[in-house]
Order: sequence, then C-alpha cells, then structure tokens
Amino acid sequence: MHGPPGPCSTPRDRNAATERTMMSDKVKSAGPAQTAPQDVAALEGALHQDRVLILDFGSQVTQLIARRVRESGVYCEIWPFSTDEAKIRAFAPRGIILSGGPASVLDEKAPRIPDVVFALGVPVLGICYGQQALCHQLGGAVETHEHREFGRAHIDIIEDCALFRGTWARGGREQVWMSHGDRVTKLPPGFRSVAVSEGAPFAIIADEGRRLYGVQFHPEVVHTPHGAALLRNFTHDVVGCRGIWTMAGFRDMEIARIREQVGSGHVICGLSGGVDSSVAAVLIHEAIGDQLTCIFVDPGILRAGEAEEVVKTFRGRFNIKLVHRDASDLFLSALEGVTDPEIKRKTIGRLFVEVFEEQAAKLGGADFLAQGTLYPDVIESVSFTGGPSVTIKSHHNVGGLPDRMKMQLVEPLRELFKDEVRELGRELGIPEAIVGRHPFPGPGLAIRIPGAVDRDKLALLRRVDTIFLEEIRGAGLYDAIWQAFAVLLPVRTVGVMGDGRTYDYACALRAVTSTDGMTADVFPFDIGFLNRVASRIVNEVQGVNRVTYDITSKPPGTIEWE
Repeated sequence: MHGPPGPCSTPRDRNAATERTMMSDKVKSAGPAQTAPQDVAALEGALHQDRVLILDFGSQVTQLIARRVRESGVYCEIWPFSTDEAKIRAFAPRGIILSGGPASVLDEKAPRIPDVVFALGVPVLGICYGQQALCHQLGGAVETHEHREFGRAHIDIIEDCALFRGTWARGGREQVWMSHGDRVTKLPPGFRSVAVSEGAPFAIIADEGRRLYGVQFHPEVVHTPHGAALLRNFTHDVVGCRGIWTMAGFRDMEIARIREQVGSGHVICGLSGGVDSSVAAVLIHEAIGDQLTCIFVDPGILRAGEAEEVVKTFRGRFNIKLVHRDASDLFLSALEGVTDPEIKRKTIGRLFVEVFEEQAAKLGGADFLAQGTLYPDVIESVSFTGGPSVTIKSHHNVGGLPDRMKMQLVEPLRELFKDEVRELGRELGIPEAIVGRHPFPGPGLAIRIPGAVDRDKLALLRRVDTIFLEEIRGAGLYDAIWQAFAVLLPVRTVGVMGDGRTYDYACALRAVTSTDGMTADVFPFDIGFLNRVASRIVNEVQGVNRVTYDITSKPPGTIEWE
C-alpha cells in the first residue's frame, strides 16, 4: 500500500535503530528515582529533532498526510495555515508540507502561505491547493478550467525528480487521486514540470535549487498507490530526515515526562477498557506505579459483559489499583428524553467529570486526572483557520477541565494517532485482544440509538451487537474490519412471523474498512453472511424484526450514526 522505500533507507534505518537503542537504554538504566528533568528534554529533543510541519488549508484528509509521514518514522504536527510566524520559527521544522483545501487561490480572501515558510529556506511540498498557492504567490498563474479532475487519474512522468527515487521512472504512467477544479497554467521562475495529466499540464512541479515541490494530486490517500513512497522521498531524501520517530522511543520519552510532571503526586485515570484508556493506564502505571488509581465508571451504556471484563483484566492481569463505580442510574436518568446527539455527548462528558470528582474526593483527593486524548481529537476540535468553525461532533475529552477542579491533566497519548497507540500498546506488552479491539466511542451505545435512550432499547441493541460481532469473529473477519457495530433505529416496521403480524424495531449493521478512521469504505460482506446474521437477529432478539446494512462511505457519512 505504501510503495517501496527510497534507495537510501537502509543506512538511515540502521542509524535510527542505533539512536533508538541508546535512547531506550538511557531511561531503562536510570530507573524512576534517577530520571531527572533534563532527561525529558534530551529524550524529546532526540525523538523530535527531525520534524516536519504540516500547514492545514482545510482539506478533509490533512490528517492522512501526517499519518503517512509518521509511518516513515518522521515526527510531524498539523497546524492551521494562519499560525503565528513566531510559533512556526520556534518549532524549527526541517521541512514544511502544505495541505489541500476547498478554497480557490483566485478568491479575494483565499488562504495564503505565510511569508515565513519561504523565509525559513527549508524544503516545501505543496499538495493540491498547496501547489496552486505556491505558484500563485511565487509568480506563476492559476486558472479555473472546464476540464476538472475528481477521482482516479493517470499522470505521465516526463522528467526525473527527487520525489521519484526508487518509485517512479521517466516515461512511466502512474495512477493518482485527483480532486481539483483550478489548475496551474504558468510556472513561477525556477520551476519545471516533471509530470503531466490530461487535466493538469503541471501535475508535479519542482524547483530543486530552492527545494520547492508541488503535486496537483493527493499522495496521502491510498488511492494513490505509491503516494506514501513519494512523501517518504520528500521527508528522507529531500528534507534529510532519518526516520527516528518510533513507539519504543516515545514510550521512554513519555515515561520520563510523566514522572517529571507527576512527581510524588497521585493520578486518577478514567478507564473504559478501550484501546486508548487501556494504553494510557498501563503507560502511566509503568511510570509511577501505585501513584495511579484507575476509576472505571460503568455508565450503563457499554456492550454486553464489558464491565465485568474490564475489572477482571486490570485488577488481575495488570495489578493496577482500580475503583469500579456503577453509575448507570445517574447516566440513564440524565439521558432520559434527550434526542440531540450533541447534547448526549456533552451530558455524558459532564457526568464523567463529575463522577471523577466524586471518586477523587473519596480517595482523599488527587493531583492529576489522566485522559486518553489522541491527536485527532485535538485536531478535530480546532478550526484550520485557527478560529470558530462548524463543529461536526465535540470530543468530551478535549478542552481542559472545569475551573472548579483542582486537578491537572495528564494526557500521555495526546500527540499520537490511533494506530500509533496500538503499536505503543504492543510495545508495553498489552494483549492483542485489547490492543486490536475495534474503536468504541466514549459516549458508548447512547450514540448508537438515535433519539432517546432507555434500558429496554439498550438491552435490544446489546443482543443485536453481540450476534453481529460473534458472526464476524466466527467468519475470521474481525481483524480485517476497522469497526463494526449495530444501530437501533428509532422506527418500528411491520413484519410477519409465523401467522402473526409484528410491529417491532429495525436495526442497521455497520462495518467499515479504514486506515485511521478519517476516511472509511463499507466492508464488502457476501450476501450469505448478511442473510445468516439477519436470520439470527430476528429469531433471537424479540423486539427487532428488520435488519439493514449501512453501505455509506466516509465521507459523506461519518462512521458512527451520531
């Protein structure tokens, strides 16, 4: 999927491996008592020294750029294009990538590349809108053209280029993913065209002297088969990064960071049993041991048998101090009659915080609250313009704590993507049954019941969901699917069972493939599988008489229904 590595990857990988070993040995030899504050800075500096900045112009797939860059072993961050110049200079990126975006550079108020990008003198790669903005601001020309390109297209390689090393050859034709209406019609001084397509005479451009490059297509999506290799060539061959960003190094750095932040304080961690909170809990426990107490809140909106499994695993296998609080009555009472999905999410988030406060008081107080916040949570809660934007859905673990809470936040996974969290979990020795679990939303089954939530609906949904997942596992498909679940629909339909008429709920089944949840495609079950699942559901779950399968991709839909 990611294409072959560049020809210079082997020696650089060897150097990176040596550096990672040295970093790991430094922390392991020191131990908790000897890990000094300066060790954190040293570890972070070593792990982040080869870093790339991605400036976001509003593309729906900007996060995929970061994922491809991270997969090549290079640390990167995504910031809005409007980020302050001083902040960009302080970050000191070795290279900059400009994302795509929905605007036209011809618009009066079109987003512009900050002047500091050119002043820094580092390599720059513009993608789609980023390429057009490069040309527009450096003396080229961009026009709206009747020949637009959306979807799969082919480009012809007409010249050699550093982006192509070990991947594409001159004279070849390659598949890419296009999504543009405007196109570059005149190159700025110093640039040359190295690839063309039917709709883009300057599909890939290069100015090797200033190390400026632009591509009209999207290399970050899987529909560009060798796109990841092109990005790797940019970060490794052009920028000169060595690929030293690993979860082994991150583990050592974050353990030292947690110890420095927490000191002798006490941490409570909200544990759900999902991948994120589990990895966060085990990582923090490895750093500070019994200074951590996990609080598992059962809100009454979990899947069948989940509460019992969480308690058994973390008390037994990991020997982590765990408080189990059954708060199902509290949550379900607060959700009674609530139909708006955003209000559901905020209500659940507020109650979780209140229960943490309650439990912290019973424990005699805590200094820190740990959360499994991930990097996509942070990105999705901030507009690419740096200002107010339309909220697709709020994240209940982003945005800090209420002023009345005296605890500070510990968020050890805040700069990681989901697949990096799974890799970190394996590095920590967490069983695959936990690390490989499908994502489960913080608001639980409450957002898989559109409309009001009650105990009877939850009971129906749990039985349907259990059957669906049993059949998926029985068919050996669980690991091939990113996420699978059932939704109880807020409609009743007429059915016939035996000689009688039924008027029961309909349910929808949802299963998708994805690399990181930012985009998703429907999983192509064969009809025999779906028939078998539907037959079990209508026969074993009294109250459900119709089963549908959701075939919507993301976009335009989201993976969850609310």
